[in-house]
Amino acid sequence: MDYTIGDIVQMKKKHPCGGDQWEILRVGMDFRIRCTTCDHMVMLPRAKFEKNVKKIIQKGEGASHESAW
Repeated sequence: MDYTIGDIVQMKKKHPCGGDQWEILRVGMDFRIRCTTCDHMVMLPRAKFEKNVKKIIQKGEGASHESAW
């Protein structure tokens, strides 16, 4: 799967607040995700993140690699 910044993903397990949808804030060897229900942020290693993602709910705009010039 190709994940980009701004994607909303559904995780297999629910967060203690009851939400299961997370926004991706950082992509790389580690992922930083934010719960869309309570705004709690978590850093996960790529392997654990990819194992626990159920599906992509909404594709984000992502970071463009084009120059602004």
